[in-house]
Amino acid sequence: MYYTIGQRKGLGIGGIADKGDSRWYVVRKDLGNNILHVNNGEGQELFSKELTAMDFNWISPLSKSKVAAKTRYRQPDQSCSVSVDKKVVKVDFDEAQRAITPGQWVVLYDGDKCLGGGVICS
Repeated sequence: MYYTIGQRKGLGIGGIADKGDSRWYVVRKDLGNNILHVNNGEGQELFSKELTAMDFNWISPLSKSKVAAKTRYRQPDQSCSVSVDKKVVKVDFDEAQRAITPGQWVVLYDGDKCLGGGVICS
């Protein structure tokens, strides 16, 4: 629980023979079995085109399905489509995003207007 998807610092992994000089990144966490999955270099495991979020706090109503989203501070707006089913918000990005992390927040925008945000669950 102390690591974030995409994290590379503080892993305590030194050089490993035959793995080159690429950095190690957290690519997945299995909390139930206490396993931290890492990969040497920025592979496809770090990228995803979709996420689901819950506990969404709406500031403005969602009036169209094509909006922009951010999953990290100071990230440029990322074009996406949004659908809402009861309390679950599904975000489908036009381009794969790096290190979408459960427990972090996604925030939706329509231009410079903030629509709301919620906790990423997958």
